[in-house]
Amino acid sequence: MSDTPGAGIRLHAPIPGWSRSADVVVVGSGVAGLTVALRCAAAGLDTVVVTKARLDDGSTRWAQGGVAAALGEGDTPEQHLDDTLVAGAGLCDEEAVRLLVTEGPGAVRRLITAGARFDSDPGTDALALTREGGHHRRRIAHAGGDATGAEISRALVEAVREAGVPTVENALVLDLLTDEEGRTAGVTLHVMGEGQHDGVGAVHAPAVVLATGGMGQIFSATTNPAVSTGDGVALALRAGAEVSDLEFVQFHPTVLFLGAGAEGQQPLVSEAVRGEGAHLVDADGVRFMQGQHELAELAPRDIVAKAITRRMLEQDATHMYLDARHFGARMWQERFPTVLAACRAHGIDPVTEPIPIAPAAHHASGGVRTDLHGRTTVPGLYACGEVACTGVHGANRLASNSLLEGLVYAERIAADLTARPPQPRTPVLSKLPGRPLLAPEARFTLQRIMTRGAGVLRSAASLTEAAAALEALDAEARGALAEHGKTAVPGVDTWETTNLLAVARVLVAAALRREETRGCHWREDHPERADETWRRHLVLRQERPAAAAEEAPPAPRGGEEPPNEALRVPVPALSVHLTQGAGFPPTAGRTQPPGDGGDPAHPTVRPQPYA
Repeated sequence: MSDTPGAGIRLHAPIPGWSRSADVVVVGSGVAGLTVALRCAAAGLDTVVVTKARLDDGSTRWAQGGVAAALGEGDTPEQHLDDTLVAGAGLCDEEAVRLLVTEGPGAVRRLITAGARFDSDPGTDALALTREGGHHRRRIAHAGGDATGAEISRALVEAVREAGVPTVENALVLDLLTDEEGRTAGVTLHVMGEGQHDGVGAVHAPAVVLATGGMGQIFSATTNPAVSTGDGVALALRAGAEVSDLEFVQFHPTVLFLGAGAEGQQPLVSEAVRGEGAHLVDADGVRFMQGQHELAELAPRDIVAKAITRRMLEQDATHMYLDARHFGARMWQERFPTVLAACRAHGIDPVTEPIPIAPAAHHASGGVRTDLHGRTTVPGLYACGEVACTGVHGANRLASNSLLEGLVYAERIAADLTARPPQPRTPVLSKLPGRPLLAPEARFTLQRIMTRGAGVLRSAASLTEAAAALEALDAEARGALAEHGKTAVPGVDTWETTNLLAVARVLVAAALRREETRGCHWREDHPERADETWRRHLVLRQERPAAAAEEAPPAPRGGEEPPNEALRVPVPALSVHLTQGAGFPPTAGRTQPPGDGGDPAHPTVRPQPYA
């Protein structure tokens, strides 16, 4: 078994009953995953795409606004960089952003060459560009009015199928396989219903690319689809990879308000609606963003979300409104058909009435930490798209930079794999017992805990309460396995819920540690930004259980048999350290967390049991 920190932790699941081999396995089929797959396959690497539902069922197809890139007359990558750095609230890795904005225009043009059809200005071949929050220029390329993600997904799925790239649909990836030295050797996965195999199997590959999307389902209300359960981050944590910036969850300011008790995926009202001139108003029709920021309704998303939330608190209201009645019916039908249809499906006609809106969980700025080539701290494991933390987004993502990040860093991963083709590894299965699984109904409890304690507004009290409630969920599952030898039945619902818990606990730990308000992390008890202390990243990693204090087995009750020692669940631990500044250190060659620059006020936190 590997001595790599974190190695050996896995989900409770059957041993793989089948396997196949490849050079590269890409987990996820959004813009990032399919771009990597196409590039790797074109270079002659045996590439397999594994996706949780159908190829086009991820977050990409829900993206409305567009792709940001310096494609317009007078715009430059330097101006795009400046807007990104401002939105990131001092925590962007500037080198990562510079790569994004410099390579971005070419990546968009290559996407067009691959078949994506973007909207053009009437009577010309020039791209139609719009503005969104935080952008000082019109640089958002869009398709189908407000159906950009759907068009990008269509083009890439068609390209993958035409190229004959092998795909495994309806497959939930469970855990990373590693060799004796802790290097990537593939993944285990469960194929559901329509897949080519049933049960748990494995794809053996020396390179694994995580492109699994976000984790919005840790909150009650989100714009993310049901598949966004943080599977990639949870897998990386169990494998011992570093994660960072999980506390920075962007809440989209304008999500269609369906009632105070609404849960699950909520309809997004694209930021491009404000980019075209819609106004944010309260119930009295007052435009409350004027005077809040120089860009008013087009301020960065964290500022707009906070302003909406403040106004709601001041007026004891459950929502605000977005007023675009002045657009007229034709503009709504041609420019925003998706938003128009969603509103009308819920009994609201934006042509004649303001749209009720409220913030909801939207995008994770943090994730699995990578370098500029998408490499994580586990050799052979890569990450790109929303699951990754490249340093591009900092404390708050600039609107429409996410699709661009997926494109640019996917191409960089493919270039790295092509330049250094991975060599086969022999996987070694963990000998540790699997982590106990949560019952499916715990998912709703977890979401309410997170919404209440770690939502738009946070404090030490709310986060401490959330941490305790999450610990209770996990303790119950551990206790049942240790005392009775029972865990929730392995299956998609229980694996997803267990992944959500793993990610939620790390997010809460990071949010509790960051004692300031920055970007989309809003601490009511620390309302100011504290650059001197906190203009740095929290980097977290789950240690292998053998390196941490183990949980004592529960004492037997009168007349009961002692607990089975073989079923005692090892307790992993979380190590935390701080970077010395806004930039990230290299990922290669890391075996132990480095120091934090000698800051006596915030020393490195040594491993403590947390799950």
